[in-house]
Amino acid sequence: MNKKKIINDPVYGFITIPTALVFDLISHPYFQRLRYIKQLAMTHVVYPGALNTRFHHALGAMHLMNLALEVLKGKGHNISPEEEEAATIAILLHDIGHGPFSHALEHTLVRGIKHEDISLLMMNKLNEEFGGQLTTAINIFKGKYPRKFFCQLISGQVDLDRMDYLNRDSFYTGVSEGVISFDRIIKMFNLLNDQLVVEEKGIYSVEKFLIARRLMYWQVYLHKTVIAGEQLLVKVLERAKELAARGADLFATPALQHFLKYDVNAVNFFEEELHLQQFSKLDDQDIYASIKVWADNEDPILSKLCKMLNARKLYKVEISNEAPAPERLALLASKTFKALGIAKEDLSYFVFTDTITNRAYNAESSNINILMKNGTLLDIAKASDLSNLESLDKTVKKHILCYVRDI
Repeated sequence: MNKKKIINDPVYGFITIPTALVFDLISHPYFQRLRYIKQLAMTHVVYPGALNTRFHHALGAMHLMNLALEVLKGKGHNISPEEEEAATIAILLHDIGHGPFSHALEHTLVRGIKHEDISLLMMNKLNEEFGGQLTTAINIFKGKYPRKFFCQLISGQVDLDRMDYLNRDSFYTGVSEGVISFDRIIKMFNLLNDQLVVEEKGIYSVEKFLIARRLMYWQVYLHKTVIAGEQLLVKVLERAKELAARGADLFATPALQHFLKYDVNAVNFFEEELHLQQFSKLDDQDIYASIKVWADNEDPILSKLCKMLNARKLYKVEISNEAPAPERLALLASKTFKALGIAKEDLSYFVFTDTITNRAYNAESSNINILMKNGTLLDIAKASDLSNLESLDKTVKKHILCYVRDI
């Protein structure tokens, strides 16, 4: 069977599956599950076209990895076919551990576990299944491979993961501020002492990349209506888990039923294989099928939350630099209590606060090093003449207040 297939991608055109092993990994149920997990969670409540999936994103990132490695090889850097395949696999599988609705439910179904940790667990399981062929890819993913630039291409400040999701999410939402010159940045990639650098001619494209990331966070990922939809989704699952813990018999697929019934956390998830087996069967469809049924549940809280979500009657969200005043919270809680007639201990489903953060560039994590024409290296914030670029290297924290509309 010919496994060197071509996929028609709406963002990049034709994407080639480079090897038989990569084809077999894409065909595996772990990876195929990503077809049914939305990249942008509830963003479609604001941008109706934002229905792209983790499957799209993983293939796009793989394509960019192939372009980047060709550029680096063209500049005289020795990259073996084995390293090339391993790097391709590492970025292909980097998001394989995402659960339903991606980041929105990351700590709701399974407590205290990052999707990267689940990705690594799945990659180790695949490595066993494929006879150790993923060992180098796993070392690259973990940052343990001696040639650090491979890991930097997957997880860095100007990595191919970010490059694809900015470009792809911009395409599907129609938000043009996210469009970046990904091809220009990749063409300017180079290596110095096996570390990834960007040649000086790429400074302006990297500046645009960082600014685009900041704008996409505020305009798309942290849009207040997107937050409203995702917070409502979280509250639905929290209520369902609370009811299940009390012994309520809730409709759910077997995989979702498992996570409603058991308190799955960072300790037991990695100790008991059953949890991963059930997690690998979960996707957005499990969640939304249940929400449609729960809208008629006898529990008034769960029923109301689900009806709100189904009808797009989302929370009112206010975003501010300061925490909401306690008096304001108390007044909203009092109004909600009278309007909905619910118990005071259940008010937190309808009036609550949280925080959001945005940091476009994190030099503490890893620098974007610019290779100047004289051979020296400068951090992008120093190399750039854009006065506000250093401000992107700061975490912006905002407070959010969520409550029911029309109370």
